[in-house]
Amino acid sequence: MAIKVDGVTPLVQVFDMPTSLRYYRDVIGFEVVMQSSPGDECDWCCLKLDNAYVMLNTAYEKEFRPAQRDPFRVAAHEDSTLYFAADPDEAYEQLRSMGVDVDPPKIAPYGMKQLYVKDPDGYVICFQCQNVEGDK
Repeated sequence: MAIKVDGVTPLVQVFDMPTSLRYYRDVIGFEVVMQSSPGDECDWCCLKLDNAYVMLNTAYEKEFRPAQRDPFRVAAHEDSTLYFAADPDEAYEQLRSMGVDVDPPKIAPYGMKQLYVKDPDGYVICFQCQNVEGDK
């Protein structure tokens, strides 16, 4: 018998929580539903957008955070992608209206319409849906 699972909530480590919250909350539209302390300087938070959840956790405690992001750590984030079932065209318009420089959605060889962006920490985010329009 399989374990019953109702969803998954990925946890990503971020360098600067206020910057990440501005991106996920203010640009994409997530809502903060839980956090370790009030305000944008929290060390952990859980975000929700429709039926999708993601948790953000600071990679460093405040007193140990280096002045700059570690470029090797950020480069490793390209190996992680958060895929959201969403209308890529709507996501494109929303991101563009918020000043995000993003390329238009494309159709993957396997038929998914996808919009890729990177968050401030270099994590890849993909908004995707099945290509029902028959676009090429």
